Amino acid sequence: MMFTTEMIQLFAVVLGRDAERVSEMLLSEGVVQFLNIAEIDNEEMANLSSVQSQVSLVDISGLRERIEGLLHTIGIIPKAPKETDLNARAPVAVEKEKKLLDKIDGERESIRERQRSIQQEILKLEDIRRQVDLYGLGLSDVPLKTKHSFLQIQTGRIPLSNTVKFEENLRALPSLGISLGQEDDLAHYLLISMKRDSEQINKILSQSGWTNIELPNELKSVKEDVFKEITAKLGALTEEQKKLERRVSDLIRNQEKQLTDIWVNLRVTELLYKIQTNFKTSSRTVIFTGWLPLSKKDALSEKIQSACGDRCYLEWHNPGGQEIVDDEVPVQFNNPKVLAPFEMLVSNFGIPQYKTIDPTPFVMPLYLAMFGLMFADAGQGLVLVIAGILGMKHFKTIPEKKGYFKLSWLIIWCGVSSIVFGILFGSYFGKAIFEAVWFDFHGIVSGHPEGNSAVKDILDILAITLYFGIAVIFVGLLFNWINLIRTRRWMDLFFDKGGVFGAWIYTGGIYIASYMVDNNYKELPSGFIVFMLAGLPALLLFLKEPYHYLHHKTEKGFNPLMILNFLMQWLVELLEIFTGYLANTLSFMRVAGIGIAHASLMISFYTIAGMTSGIYSVIILVLGNILVICLEGLSAGVQALRLSYYEFFTKFFHGTGKLYTPISLNSD
Repeated sequence: MMFTTEMIQLFAVVLGRDAERVSEMLLSEGVVQFLNIAEIDNEEMANLSSVQSQVSLVDISGLRERIEGLLHTIGIIPKAPKETDLNARAPVAVEKEKKLLDKIDGERESIRERQRSIQQEILKLEDIRRQVDLYGLGLSDVPLKTKHSFLQIQTGRIPLSNTVKFEENLRALPSLGISLGQEDDLAHYLLISMKRDSEQINKILSQSGWTNIELPNELKSVKEDVFKEITAKLGALTEEQKKLERRVSDLIRNQEKQLTDIWVNLRVTELLYKIQTNFKTSSRTVIFTGWLPLSKKDALSEKIQSACGDRCYLEWHNPGGQEIVDDEVPVQFNNPKVLAPFEMLVSNFGIPQYKTIDPTPFVMPLYLAMFGLMFADAGQGLVLVIAGILGMKHFKTIPEKKGYFKLSWLIIWCGVSSIVFGILFGSYFGKAIFEAVWFDFHGIVSGHPEGNSAVKDILDILAITLYFGIAVIFVGLLFNWINLIRTRRWMDLFFDKGGVFGAWIYTGGIYIASYMVDNNYKELPSGFIVFMLAGLPALLLFLKEPYHYLHHKTEKGFNPLMILNFLMQWLVELLEIFTGYLANTLSFMRVAGIGIAHASLMISFYTIAGMTSGIYSVIILVLGNILVICLEGLSAGVQALRLSYYEFFTKFFHGTGKLYTPISLNSD
């Protein structure tokens, strides 16, 4: 768990007739990160050709994405295929599937076109209703006109033969034509339109053979309330929209099983083609290579041999060997699921190099300790736990939100840390309900500490964070030495800023600073001790540049000015070591600073609440806690992450590795 998984490289040759079965087996196992065989620097390999698929990978991916989009519209997320889907796989009939999708899309577009038409009608009617509602127009004295109205109301008649064309023409404008009845071969209409459209309306009326008339008394009572008529029409149109929406959903839902089966088949075929793009073939054989965990070697060998009836040739190459293709070994994290949120924090910074330390197991206690020191409150921590649980349950069933799911778990862990440190410091929603187990943080900040703890003032709190920071830096230096030893970089082990000599100077600086503090800043250790603790390792570091010159000697030869260059580089490196370690150590004081700010804010809200009474006091405390949880919780999380990255990771972590991403049935 401390180191990444040990990897091994496979080089395999199988017969062309077995390639499909081997591809299916490799996909089913899902443990090989394939390499392009073209990267092998070999003349014989250069003469090999790529495996040609029957259908274009682009076409397969495009079809799958189209089906995925259709299923997403009804809230269905297709699940990754299973091993049984490999056995039931049928050849992909691209044209057939395209026709099915085109048919569905055609029907959907027809319905969507009707929906757009209805939506335009709804917008027009709503515009008219707004005017009717604003000016209270009715039909008791139609036509009623006011200088403030934007509406034009007319009654008239047109030949029955022109009614269809008349109504079609009106649809292009925000208007309402209400049929009032028929008389012989004439249709009577009440027409409501916008005054701004008078010119276009008059043209339509002229084309339809419109004749203005006075509204007969017997018809006035038939359509007495225009507002109700418009509302009824809007209701009918809205209901029709809903029915059309249901028709779209039903259209896809009725094909759900068939679409899902096609999607699975396409996905399996797509993944198989992705595997085969890394194959090279001759007239009879297929060659491929890739990385996999060493622990999977024996099982995969048996599977390959079984899939091709022992008609294969397998070679296994360890990292660093001359035979391997691609020196960049992929990295697989080797952590239990409980560390997934902290593995996310590590991978966001970078992927560790192969054979180096994976800091994930150490980030968990480090990050939580810093967060707890900055946000120590049992009550507010419980709120974080509840919020994290709710988030975790919500995102658990959404595969594409895995990052949010891990973040929810991280919030739960941070809440637990806050509860633990809140109990240690005796803080429950900013109040000392129970006696502190360790020391009274809020009491110290307010100037009235309780209990007999050795921590009595702000300086003691700052000292705790300094000791914590020193311990973290030393752990980072130790990890750096382990990485340098595992990668056999012996000179860097001593001459690197995070090497033995750099740590020697840092240790000496801590001792000298502690000695001065113990003697009230009036006395330094003896000159011999100062020289041994800081001077000697500083002088030894001067050998770094001359060594590099001798090790990488060029034809130019030695130049006396190089001595000055060596001296300048030595001084610059010493300056970086002294100032860098000092800044790294003092940076941890921000842990105490944010913790003090957190306590101060809660003290302030209780003081303000004390100036009021009753419900106002409760509201102030509730809002105050919400504000502190949001702002201080975010600040503590960000600062804990910053300290982990820049004061811990930078001592040993080189995030230049490549993540292990095999092609499997669960591949993204």
